[in-house]
Amino acid sequence: MGDKKKKTAEPDLMQKIVGLCKRRGFVFQSSEIYGGLKSAYDYGPLGVELKRNVMAEWWRSMVHEREDVVGLDASIIMSPKVWQASGHVGGFSDPLVDCKVCKCRFRADKAPQVEVGTEVTFRAGGKTQTGIAERGYVCPECGSPELSEEREFNLLFKTNLGPVDTGDSTVYLRPETAQAMFVNFLNVQSTYRLRPPFGIAQQGKSFRNEITVEHFIFRSCEFEQMEMEYFCPPEEAPKWLDYWKQERFDWYVNLGCKKENLRLRAHEEDELAHYADGCYDVEYKYPWGWDELEGIANRTNYDLKKHQEASGKKLTYFDPVRENPETGKMGVHYLPYVIEPAAGATRTVLMFLLDAYDEEPPSEGRKEGRVVLRLHPRLAPIKVAVLPLVKKDEWLTGKAREIVKAFLKNGVNAFYDEKDAIGRRYARQDEAGTPFCITVDGQTKEDGTVTIRYRDDMRQDRIKLEEAVDIVNKKMRE
Repeated sequence: MGDKKKKTAEPDLMQKIVGLCKRRGFVFQSSEIYGGLKSAYDYGPLGVELKRNVMAEWWRSMVHEREDVVGLDASIIMSPKVWQASGHVGGFSDPLVDCKVCKCRFRADKAPQVEVGTEVTFRAGGKTQTGIAERGYVCPECGSPELSEEREFNLLFKTNLGPVDTGDSTVYLRPETAQAMFVNFLNVQSTYRLRPPFGIAQQGKSFRNEITVEHFIFRSCEFEQMEMEYFCPPEEAPKWLDYWKQERFDWYVNLGCKKENLRLRAHEEDELAHYADGCYDVEYKYPWGWDELEGIANRTNYDLKKHQEASGKKLTYFDPVRENPETGKMGVHYLPYVIEPAAGATRTVLMFLLDAYDEEPPSEGRKEGRVVLRLHPRLAPIKVAVLPLVKKDEWLTGKAREIVKAFLKNGVNAFYDEKDAIGRRYARQDEAGTPFCITVDGQTKEDGTVTIRYRDDMRQDRIKLEEAVDIVNKKMRE
């Protein structure tokens, strides 16, 4: 019975989130008026603010609050030699399989596992049938073991640079932001006079021609990443891997994510990437189960070594105060090891929406239930809504507009709303995740105070109008 409830609850929550995103302007299907484009999404007025806030918080904690990490914004289109050296052109592929029964196309390594030779039951043509699993998996849609041969499918998006479509003009949309930080390692190190350990951070769009796109914006062909490459002496890599795995886990908790919905999982030996010497995933308990939110890997010196070999350019760092093991003298060239915390901005947005979503039933003094997004104030798209109690009172509406301007002037995203009863306006802001509402009413005329309403507990206080901006700013920093 418990399993049945779980199966019905999981899609319900995702459907509610998708509906909320469309209804309130977080996320729209791309090209919707033309029937939409699979795996492509547009971020509406609230969605773009939420995504920008998530990425700004990441940048603030990774770059602005540290002395050992600097930023980079590299071109999406790079020399194809970069992707040849990194192994993406030759080896960045997934095993593609077609189901002969339902025609579903899927990744073999993500399909349900079964023991070879097992008799399995599946649905075909409206009838229940049985078959023998000749491989270690079956179709994820219908459960059939009747499958095509596996074939490798390269995930790179290929295009052409220049007016003529020739083999020489082939370039690729980047599948990750990481490689630009490796090829710019010496540029950044020398111009900023950095000494390991130090990091290079980058945010931006990446593109992967995924076989399977799923779970709304969790996995799509166009997505945004937040990655940092932390270059360190080889012997310090284990220490920094431990440091960054905890640092990144705590970042989500500090922004309001429920700790019981997060976990750190160490990769088993057989699932480590060929270049990695240790890796942890920050995983979130999504409606479909535990899944990756961010990876923190020790990439060793694999990437720098590959680019050094392919380009013929030395990418070593010279440390004048480090002893050379061969000569015993001070001064040695070495390729740093790299610790990489790599997060997806778009799936992080989905995580915060899921984690913040709450439904409250009707209660004493409140006839209707409410939907509320309990987003951390620093992540909330709108920080404060300013509401005149009566729309027809020009003094109230004029004063409310003045308050909005004061917030905007101080860098606080404020929203003015005068339509419908005050209760409905509160409900709209709760659903949008707005943490504070300021109501201008008749008492404001008398004593210069306004009502501040708090989203999470619906508590209301009277405050001085001139203190409203400072109070909201203080609350956002808590």
